[in-house]
Amino acid sequence: MSAGAQENFPTGGAGVASPRVAHGPLGRILGGGGDDGGRRRPFGGIKNVFFLLLLTGISILALYPFVWLISASLKPQGDVFDNRLIPQEWQWNYTGDPTPVPGDEKLFALPDTPVLSWMFNSVWIGLLAALLVAMSSAVVAFAFAYFRFPGRNALFALILATMMLPGAVTMIPVYLIWNEISLLTGETGRLAFLPDIGVNTQYPLWVPNLFGSAFYIFLMRQFFLGIPRDLFEAARIDGDGYFSMFRRIALPLAKPALIVVFIFELQAKWFDLMTPLIYLRDSALYTLPLGLKTILDAQGAGGGGEGRWEIIMAGTVVTVLPMVILFAIFQRYFIEGIATQGRKG
Repeated sequence: MSAGAQENFPTGGAGVASPRVAHGPLGRILGGGGDDGGRRRPFGGIKNVFFLLLLTGISILALYPFVWLISASLKPQGDVFDNRLIPQEWQWNYTGDPTPVPGDEKLFALPDTPVLSWMFNSVWIGLLAALLVAMSSAVVAFAFAYFRFPGRNALFALILATMMLPGAVTMIPVYLIWNEISLLTGETGRLAFLPDIGVNTQYPLWVPNLFGSAFYIFLMRQFFLGIPRDLFEAARIDGDGYFSMFRRIALPLAKPALIVVFIFELQAKWFDLMTPLIYLRDSALYTLPLGLKTILDAQGAGGGGEGRWEIIMAGTVVTVLPMVILFAIFQRYFIEGIATQGRKG
């Protein structure tokens, strides 16, 4: 048993290990005791059962839509909305083309619908955007946390004030900027020697992340403020520069916060529909949410299609499932980062 594990399991007489229960309401619920000298209260078991039933009910409410979605994606067209979690008749709606007759293609076989290309676009744009915003926000946050300079608090408050601006306020000005850039880098523009940048390119989807995010800067700054300043002063005595301290001390200790920022931004970019809808025209450049909207417009009854909701549900599963897997893999770091920020708050 490691030293940390032994510390959490102190001996309780005659060498018998007794687990340590946290203080407070949670400790009293889990330990079955209270402030009455550890005596077990008569309603402790009933309270535990109540909380267990409550958590079970909340879990069912949270999981039911996703289970229903997976079930609906494996049903034929006429059974999609029958509300059975176990399909009465199974049908694979993801790959293949059962007949040569047009109109019965599955999700990845739909004509003029490069779903795999859309997935690839979402993956590389999401990863690049999340990496850029995590590193740029960390650099700015470290500067606000470590350096002392006049006007630091006012400048930080100004950055936080940008969070109060709704996205709809800056949407049109930002579009006009990118449209002007596309004119400058076009074939007849003054910067025609540069690659096409602007409207109908994927640059607007990730380049703004180079400049950080106010929320992530705030999150990372609070984490860096919790690092003992003596570590940085000792590094300065050893001859480390500011960038070396950031790379060797701040970043390794801030790994939970960096992972939280990375997951937040990756999820935001993965499900972002508005930005690709504004800037992209070529279907080959689409991301998965915009591609899913295209499928909905083509296959849904509201868009003039045949109401092939099983295909739409299959596309929704393909869109949602990667984020579920991502959270399952990194949930330990995610919870650790959120808990750390909560303790510092």
